[in-house]
Amino acid sequence: MSKPIEAKIVVVDDEPSIRELLVASLHFAGFEVATAASGSEAIEVIEKTQPDLVVLDVMLPDIDGFTVTRRIRQEGIDAPVLFLTARDDTQDKIMGLTVGGDDYVTKPFSLEEVVARIRAILRRTREQVEDDPIIRVADLEINEDSHDVTRAGQPVDLSPTEYKLLRYLMDNEGRVLSKAQILDHVWQYDWGGDAAIVESYISYLRKKVDGVEVTGEDGSKHKVAPLIQTKRGIGYMIREPKES
Repeated sequence: MSKPIEAKIVVVDDEPSIRELLVASLHFAGFEVATAASGSEAIEVIEKTQPDLVVLDVMLPDIDGFTVTRRIRQEGIDAPVLFLTARDDTQDKIMGLTVGGDDYVTKPFSLEEVVARIRAILRRTREQVEDDPIIRVADLEINEDSHDVTRAGQPVDLSPTEYKLLRYLMDNEGRVLSKAQILDHVWQYDWGGDAAIVESYISYLRKKVDGVEVTGEDGSKHKVAPLIQTKRGIGYMIREPKES
């Protein structure tokens, strides 16, 4: 009796030896795998196969992995992306997550680590929502069925990682979350104290969630009351503004 397929994966890397090792390891782990050796081929394969997850090398011979991710997101493909790269730079990590990636593995890596990361991402993205799909804090709403986010009735466009961070903050309304807790929950592993990633994402969320403009009854425009707060030396929280 054949083993059921755990998920469909697309592996993108221009080095044949790395592709072959990843394919063999992922097949053994129970995944169905398609491959691509360039950025343009990756886009074609991803559009054709509609995978559950993409393992994507950053340095490709034609267009880089960040550009590939932007393009598939523009096509409405929201499959999570695990980046592979030889570069271990904080700015690269932030860039990879900003364009809609979900995790980041630096070469050389162990095959066991890649499989573990893939399963962690799939668990995260396959979590089933129970009861009311709407999560609310003041006039901020997340619809867990459609993944739509609105503030004061206006749509807020978030990347997959921004969405996960906002959901985590809203699930813990009124509670201060440390950077370590956020790293562990949103990315499900420790970035080695790389606090810049959390700080950057909080900044992105503030601009989008707390930067919404509304029109008052007199026709004047003003920004909504800020919901995301920093507790210096501790972490971040989201809560409804106190009435003055």
